[in-house]
Amino acid sequence: MTDVTIYHNPGCGTSRNTLAMIRNAGIEPTIIEYLKTPPDRPTLESLIERMAIRPGDLLREKGTPFTELGLGDLHWTDAELIDQMLKFPILINRPIVITPWEVKLCRPSEVVLDILPLPQKGPFAKEDGELLIDSEGQRVHTAS
Repeated sequence: MTDVTIYHNPGCGTSRNTLAMIRNAGIEPTIIEYLKTPPDRPTLESLIERMAIRPGDLLREKGTPFTELGLGDLHWTDAELIDQMLKFPILINRPIVITPWEVKLCRPSEVVLDILPLPQKGPFAKEDGELLIDSEGQRVHTAS
């Protein structure tokens, strides 16, 4: 059994598609609905470190208080940005997926295929109909 965790928002299509691809690989992941159960500071800091990104790279703008809080301004320190994500978990972009191989923000959702090197069990199309996995379980590469 492969241990996979997803920080998930069921209201987000990207997050739902990512979860579905994990399941299409035959894995039932640990699902953390991070808006209901946000990470604590050490966990959030660890995720950011393991993804090798800066806190600002994890901030979500759409549908959040990002603009109202002025989080695009340059004066914010990394610690202050983490403070804001802890205060307003909706600011944490999603989905974050933890596999034995890597931790990654899976936007777009097919990024999960790069960090989950297990075969897909069958065809898969995203909610918008875009085919990602063919009938042989192989990744479909588009010219986008």
